[in-house]
Amino acid sequence: MEPRRLVVAAAIVDDLDEPRVLLAARRATPASLAGRWEFPGGKVDQGEDPVDALHREIREELGVPIALGPELVGPDDGAWVLTERYAMRLWLAEIVDGTPAPLVEHDALRWLGAGRWREVPWLDADVRIVDALIGHVGRASVA
Repeated sequence: MEPRRLVVAAAIVDDLDEPRVLLAARRATPASLAGRWEFPGGKVDQGEDPVDALHREIREELGVPIALGPELVGPDDGAWVLTERYAMRLWLAEIVDGTPAPLVEHDALRWLGAGRWREVPWLDADVRIVDALIGHVGRASVA
């Protein structure tokens, strides 16, 4: 069995110190995932540093630079297993400059306010990550 391919993603929030609002991105492709919501990000290229890949992916997908906060370390050897083929690493992040737009693979972005982080139909693999993120943030007001 081949090792899972690494993907990276950002849980983009309004404030790294006191996050209240979370950005979700709605998939446009492939058809099997269209209409479901996810954390923006993408595949790490061969030999690429995961942090560099995350900055590249967010610029390509949303058109904005980000500042990274802490990584939300997953339970699967530090990552989050998404499928038999993919595992993801996720960092909290905030936008440094500009307004994000759905440039690639997404057809909509939505800021989810406090108490509404579960409001959209997340990809199945992302649901437990959203729950872990809520627990990590430790604020009852975001749940």
